[in-house]
Amino acid sequence: MQNKYNTMQFPCEFPIKAMGLNTETFQSAVRAIIQKHVSTSEVIYSSQPSGGNKYISITATFTAQSKVQLDALYLELNAHELVLMTL
Repeated sequence: MQNKYNTMQFPCEFPIKAMGLNTETFQSAVRAIIQKHVSTSEVIYSSQPSGGNKYISITATFTAQSKVQLDALYLELNAHELVLMTL
């Protein structure tokens, strides 16, 4: 039986979002992790601070090559002490 939720076909455009405190350290850490998994020339970054400017979300959109690549990226982001949440 085929999993109806496993519909991603690679390569595909994929946005990944990381949230944390609005600090340069957090932003640099997220970019460094993404650079390890994706060619930086292929990444488009955007960010959105929270209403009180205490937190920030960083969205990186890139061409994902495989589920293995995405799993490794999510695992490393979620394991980082400055990352509060990923989507």
